[in-house]
Amino acid sequence: MKATGFNLVLANEISPMAAETYAFNLLGEDLTKSEKLLKTFWLRSAFNRSDALRLREDYRAVADKCSDELFTDLNLSEGIESLQESLIVGSILDLNELLSNEPALKRAIATSFGSGKVDIVSGGPPCQSFSLAGLRDHASDKNKLPWAFAEFVSHVKPKMVLLENVSGILRAFKVNGQSHYAWFEVAKAFASKECGYVPVCLHINAKNVGAAQNRPRFIMLGFEKTFADQVLISGALGLSGQEVFTRSLEFFEEVQKGGEPGYDKSFYYDLGKGHPVFNEWPFDLLNQNPINKGLSSPTVSDAINDIKDVARKTQSSEYVDVINKMSSSLNTLSDFESGTPPNHELRSNNKKVKARFRVYQIISKLSNKLLAKQISLNMKNPELNPLPMDSAMHLKKERFISLDGESLKPITQHELEELLRALRTKKQTQRALIPSAPAPAALSIPDDACHYDKEQLRTLTVREMARFQSFPDSFEFRSKVTTGGKMRAFEVPQYTQVGNAVPPILGMALGNVCKALLGIVKK
Repeated sequence: MKATGFNLVLANEISPMAAETYAFNLLGEDLTKSEKLLKTFWLRSAFNRSDALRLREDYRAVADKCSDELFTDLNLSEGIESLQESLIVGSILDLNELLSNEPALKRAIATSFGSGKVDIVSGGPPCQSFSLAGLRDHASDKNKLPWAFAEFVSHVKPKMVLLENVSGILRAFKVNGQSHYAWFEVAKAFASKECGYVPVCLHINAKNVGAAQNRPRFIMLGFEKTFADQVLISGALGLSGQEVFTRSLEFFEEVQKGGEPGYDKSFYYDLGKGHPVFNEWPFDLLNQNPINKGLSSPTVSDAINDIKDVARKTQSSEYVDVINKMSSSLNTLSDFESGTPPNHELRSNNKKVKARFRVYQIISKLSNKLLAKQISLNMKNPELNPLPMDSAMHLKKERFISLDGESLKPITQHELEELLRALRTKKQTQRALIPSAPAPAALSIPDDACHYDKEQLRTLTVREMARFQSFPDSFEFRSKVTTGGKMRAFEVPQYTQVGNAVPPILGMALGNVCKALLGIVKK
């Protein structure tokens, strides 16, 4: 948002690990140096400000401790103004409780610490239980967080709200045999008397604004009633935009009167299905690719080809040049200027994994997609998915890698079957990237995908994943690189930070849409 002209009032992040990256890049604060922190505050922690364990704390355990055992950095008696443009680390549930009990603080935030009414509150409540890639659990506590976000909005009362979520929120949960649509319930929650915002729901994709990744996202824009009325009356919108706002206002009025709008999937507007509103200002800003003159989406190769081999200098693409010129990072702490970018430590893999990666690379290039699918299924369960007898004949030009790291070319049917049996894996999502296409959306752990280059039989680095997302190289991801086991439930290491983030280039496009709509009203 900063890159599109908005000024920060306050930020909130529940994860200390993600907070470390935010503070380092956007506030100029290194959270490992507690004595120099002026803009980062913990709501509650089992560790004091100087204890390094605070940066690895399980924030879920904090809720189980009584207040006498907890530390807080907030001393509101010394002046609320110190919180201006700061980051508060902690649960939004605790932040809502604080605002309920501290009217002076709530008033300060709602007035931008004396600078005027807040223009926009944006947030992405954690949504793992909505995700198509993970467990979909209607009863999950994480599903309460969009509603906690709505409560925070009701405290601050901004002109606009922006809520981001995964596309999985559009799919139904089955509850007692009935379909339950979380996105529609969220829209109703924001339109309720308790919150009071007119919702406009969109389904967009980061690749349409220039990210090198196929990354669809659900976006809800919420508007104060008077704001939405002014936008509609202004006449600045095209025909489709007027229809969208009119329909949203009708929805809002029905909810405000205590009605229960029937579920209607056409109430969200899908860029992928060519809805005409994305051809009209300002929503057309979500359908403008600044790379390659808008002729095609940036590809995997555009994003990472120049850093695939750090020993060999390769010229960067237009895509890399564009994202590195963006102002999405205000990092004053990084010493990176040129050469190998930060977070680009190559990961080592054993010979068996490299042999498996080579198979993924080969099947990713096969024009015979049925054979590619049969090979992939065979690696998961060869007994249930035997290979066709002529499989090796179709692969005679390919160079496989043996378990000893030796080249296998040409490969016989028996050798192919034996190799795939030896490479059997339970992993369901591994694949090789396709250099001529955008990266797939589900990239949040190191072994989601492997490199496309046959000389690079490895998983991707944090920087490579960040490139797909459009993060400039000056943006450094902090804290530990990866995690595993039970710690996955609360730790947010670098790979996960990248996977959870809104691509900066998409954030800029959304910021420009919000800025344009605010401009209508200010006129």
